[in-house]
Amino acid sequence: MVSYLGPPIFAAFVWWFSTGAVLLLVGSVGRSELLRAVCAGGMLTIALCGLSVTAHDVSVGAAYMAFSCIIFLWGAQEIAFLSGWLTGPRAEPCPPGAKGFVRFSYALQAILYHEICLLACGAVVLAVTFGAENQVGLWTYAALWVLRQSAKINLFLGVPVTNDELMPDAVQFLKTYFARKPVSAFFPISVTLATAVLVVMIQRIVEVADTPFEVVGLTLVSTLFALGVVEHWFMLLPLPAITLWSWGIRPGFSPENIVMEQKPSATIAAASAQGSSQPADSQATVETRPAAPQLVVVPNARAEEAQPKARQVCARQRLEDQFRQTFLEQHPRSGLASARVAEPAATLNGRTS
Repeated sequence: MVSYLGPPIFAAFVWWFSTGAVLLLVGSVGRSELLRAVCAGGMLTIALCGLSVTAHDVSVGAAYMAFSCIIFLWGAQEIAFLSGWLTGPRAEPCPPGAKGFVRFSYALQAILYHEICLLACGAVVLAVTFGAENQVGLWTYAALWVLRQSAKINLFLGVPVTNDELMPDAVQFLKTYFARKPVSAFFPISVTLATAVLVVMIQRIVEVADTPFEVVGLTLVSTLFALGVVEHWFMLLPLPAITLWSWGIRPGFSPENIVMEQKPSATIAAASAQGSSQPADSQATVETRPAAPQLVVVPNARAEEAQPKARQVCARQRLEDQFRQTFLEQHPRSGLASARVAEPAATLNGRTS
């Protein structure tokens, strides 16, 4: 029973914790490039040494170790990628008018070095484990690579939810290559194929695997594959994926920094039209109403100096002020307009809109 229950729990925990740890290292804690470089180099060394040691070991512990080594190897690559060290020859946002093959070419140039590194690391894993009895490391790396390529293609072609809140500053330009729109025909194909592979893996666990090593190894890889399929569904359904790794997201991406634009142009136009319709003799007596407060984006806004509770109070106060202002503009009679006191414009991270 332990051979069937232990691996899924272990794989799910490693998947969740490693993702959050990388985001934390690159975002909040890993401000120093030297610290990130040391961590990435150490993880890479541990991964390759561990794979070479466990290549000819078919014990249950070797299966867990080979799986963990690939997670370390993948994590080292993610640190280099999310830190902006290993992206592509054209690490720039996508031009607004780029479409079709031109847009694909720009996207490939933006991540070309990273893709070459993934293939090179895969070749190293294949060389270390070639002809060995323990192939858990190779299976794990292949599963991660296939799922990652599928996710990239879906983000490029279009998905309703991109979860780009998880992108650090160094790779913010990659968000311009994501297409937030209804899913393309590739999404159901990719999810169906991934689910079919997952079913085959489970079938092999039940019918073919006859040793504890095979059961544990296949269960680890199949669990990781299942979690990859779940990540694909995060692109389609409004699931709170960001809450899974909220502990690893840097303070600059707190929910209070998200833009909330309530169609300010329409509000200003309506206010102008209302002002122009007033008679000339009454304009001197009617109090001029300022435009409704607007919440605008402050790029790369930092809120480390503010406490979490204070930011929440400020966000709530901004919304209350905006609703109060809108109510007063829509109900000028009953003496509300004359009794209204001019309120300061809503602020975001200490800046007026």
